[in-house]
Amino acid sequence: MAVSDHVDLPTFMEGVKKRNPNQPEFVQAVQEVAEDIYEFIQDKEEYHAQQILRRIAEPDRVVSFRVCWEDDAGNIRVQRGYRVQNNNAIGPYKGGIRFHPSVNESVLKFLAFEQTFKNALTGLPMGGGKGGSNFNPKGKSVREIMRFCQSFMTELYRHIGADVDVPAGDIGVGGREIGFMFGQYKRITNQFTGVLTGKGLEYGGSLIRPEATGYGAVYFLANMLATKGEDLVGKSAVISGSGNVATHAAEKIVQLGGKVLTLSDSGGFVHDPDGFDQEKIDWVKTHKTHRRGRIQDYVEAFPKATFHEGKTPWGVPCDVALPCATQNELLGEDARTLVANGCKALAEGANMPTDLEGVHVFKAAKLLYAPGKASNAGGVAVSGLEMSQNSERRAWKEEELQQMLKDIMFGIHQSCLTWGDQGGGYVDYVKGANIAGFKKVADAMLAFGVV
Repeated sequence: MAVSDHVDLPTFMEGVKKRNPNQPEFVQAVQEVAEDIYEFIQDKEEYHAQQILRRIAEPDRVVSFRVCWEDDAGNIRVQRGYRVQNNNAIGPYKGGIRFHPSVNESVLKFLAFEQTFKNALTGLPMGGGKGGSNFNPKGKSVREIMRFCQSFMTELYRHIGADVDVPAGDIGVGGREIGFMFGQYKRITNQFTGVLTGKGLEYGGSLIRPEATGYGAVYFLANMLATKGEDLVGKSAVISGSGNVATHAAEKIVQLGGKVLTLSDSGGFVHDPDGFDQEKIDWVKTHKTHRRGRIQDYVEAFPKATFHEGKTPWGVPCDVALPCATQNELLGEDARTLVANGCKALAEGANMPTDLEGVHVFKAAKLLYAPGKASNAGGVAVSGLEMSQNSERRAWKEEELQQMLKDIMFGIHQSCLTWGDQGGGYVDYVKGANIAGFKKVADAMLAFGVV
């Protein structure tokens, strides 16, 4: 056996950094997983001999392409598009498409890497992938967005398929954009297949898909609290973001008896001491989604609230917290503030919203802390159910899907308990999620040999 089979964690991470220069988000994601996995595989010779962790940390392929489109003024615009296909050991690649100026290879590689373990945790046969473009849909007309989506799909279509790679929505990509891309895929291939999820109900979409990520994160949060004999009734919640995930997380918190104090966007956060009830949440949904407005406008409609420009909500005292905006929005200092203010539990609605320092703070404080790969897996879980419905040419009822989502989130929680129980009443959910997801993917890779 080669000497390098048993390199220590610092040496392994040095190799990851060397192979992926100027990709801090991807390196951070690998580090967070590797810290837990290294201890788990220490005495498991087959994983070392087959270089499983090294292979998972190297995407199967990264496709990069030019996207040309014409704006309403007749100007030719050029963006860059990507699809990262990380691992398909347990099923077709599955993961969202993100349209945002911050999109680059590092961000998409980290998301595809995380997606691999998240999808494994759902128990559904889905591999991990992610794609997107540095295109910014904000300020663009509907026809400009349509032209961009069509051009993007004109290249992407050759790399995806119902049994190959099934993209979905993400930041900047909702039902409208999925519709434009699906229409172009159908035009080019002359096929009507379940090649995208998050579709409209009229052409193969699934009920509760918009709600699934936010609802699932709250179900996971409730499962964690239940291990301490507690629930969400009467608990105050601080939530970041004001998009699809954040508003539906807020909605479910309210339904389960909690009080939501904050929502935010890139401009700052709103603090409503009276709490966001369903009427206020519906106002935010309409204002942000249909009017493309800013969260600061909330204080004009509801004057008791205050807007805090350029700030995140983590300084507001709370019982539970749900970061639902974007990666690395919750830093080490924020984590210390939450702990000092008595926060009992945190479930990530976004992907890797807590930086590595913050993760270590939460672990040291033995907080009930759920990483995104576990707590926000509800969205991709219902996407997987949409794939099943497309394959069967059927549609399940909302009650059936709600129960399936609850069952899947409960199952993920149980997997985290199995591998993350540290004794003394403390569960390391990060460790539990990482090991449970890794083991499923790694064992499938072992079965295939060196491919």
